[in-house]
Amino acid sequence: MHDGVAAYVLGVLDDSEHEAFERHLDVCEQCQAELLELSEVPEKLDELKQAPSASEDDPPMSMSR
Repeated sequence: MHDGVAAYVLGVLDDSEHEAFERHLDVCEQCQAELLELSEVPEKLDELKQAPSASEDDPPMSMSR
């Protein structure tokens, strides 16, 4: 996997890196395919941030047996 694909999907590239990677995407079929595979990652990460944690949903487990 090209490191730039994940950085691009997550939006962590600066403006010049972003533009350079988009030019690269125009000609690289492998990165285009990887981009399709990772395109839902930011949305899934946002969903995880919004979901209550297990500690909020579940009662505490007893440590004694």
